[in-house]
Amino acid sequence: MSTPTRTSVQSYQLVLYKRALHPELFDLKARKTVRHGAYELEAWLMPGAHLLRFSHGGVCACELVTPQDDGLPTEGALTNFPTAGERDFEHEFPGGLCKYIASVQTETLSENLFRSTLAEMVQFAEETDSMLHRWDDPELGRCLSVLDIQRYSKEIHAQSYHLVGGAGFVLRTQTIFEHR
Repeated sequence: MSTPTRTSVQSYQLVLYKRALHPELFDLKARKTVRHGAYELEAWLMPGAHLLRFSHGGVCACELVTPQDDGLPTEGALTNFPTAGERDFEHEFPGGLCKYIASVQTETLSENLFRSTLAEMVQFAEETDSMLHRWDDPELGRCLSVLDIQRYSKEIHAQSYHLVGGAGFVLRTQTIFEHR
């Protein structure tokens, strides 16, 4: 999976799958598994992207947020939408056992505001023990991806932040997987 480029930050998309995806398709930089009661969430962090795999009972769902616009699996995709602007999405899985809720927001910041936001996000990630990947790109400057996960008895929340320096681009997502 490629890292974001100046031309691809506007091509970011969210894809929801009703199946598991394989890690060899992605350039994983961090991986975390959370098991709680009857559910499991596996989180993968990549440069400028993330994947959440949630399983409970017979339901398996994957949320992929990525700047990649080609070569993505299409089998099992429930929805695919661009992340530009603000967007909310909900999906109830058959049988009523699980519900997926996502909120997405993008913005472009000035250079100064981007630098301070990047510093705040690094501090936040370190204080909360969030998943974190930093990288410098010759074209894009300083970039950062953060994935923060909170577990509850009947749901799990994940917040992601993908910052792409040269474009001043910030993508925030909040995802909730609920189970009954």
